[in-house]
Amino acid sequence: MNTTLIGWLGAAALGLATLGSAQAAEITGAAGITGQGDMTYRLGMGWKWDKQWWQSSAGHLTGYWDLGYTYWEGGDQASGRHALSFSPVFVYEFGHGYYKPFVEAGIGVSVFSGAEAGDQKLGSAFNFEDRIGFGLNLGDTQRVGLRAIHYSNGGIKEPNDGIESYSLFYSHSL
Repeated sequence: MNTTLIGWLGAAALGLATLGSAQAAEITGAAGITGQGDMTYRLGMGWKWDKQWWQSSAGHLTGYWDLGYTYWEGGDQASGRHALSFSPVFVYEFGHGYYKPFVEAGIGVSVFSGAEAGDQKLGSAFNFEDRIGFGLNLGDTQRVGLRAIHYSNGGIKEPNDGIESYSLFYSHSL
């Protein structure tokens, strides 16, 4: 394991340790593919909000804070990139039973280990993270779903190719 990866993992662990919360925490693992066909692997930590809005027989709106580490594999220009991200995520959960479908969306920030990922030129290491996803809650402790995450610097600096990850994820409450 190289020293860059150890440094990024250490920074992620420090961020997780300092982001303590009395709310329920969950750990998430995801494997995905970029729009260019390269693999991504993501490990995340989430803290569920203790608030619910728009409660009805159809469901309710809630959310969580997400802190993630993503490894970007492949590409001729910049293989082996790392990224740390933080995002508030809104979740609409349908129904009230053991199996509850949900949709989620969020916008956050991320820092990459360089200004390129795969074959995409991001323009800067700082980027915004936009996400949308859907899935199924399995009781109160597990979630499985599909997610699309887009990263770009929002036009702060050129070039701004952006990059996406389309992934399958699994979350488990701690």
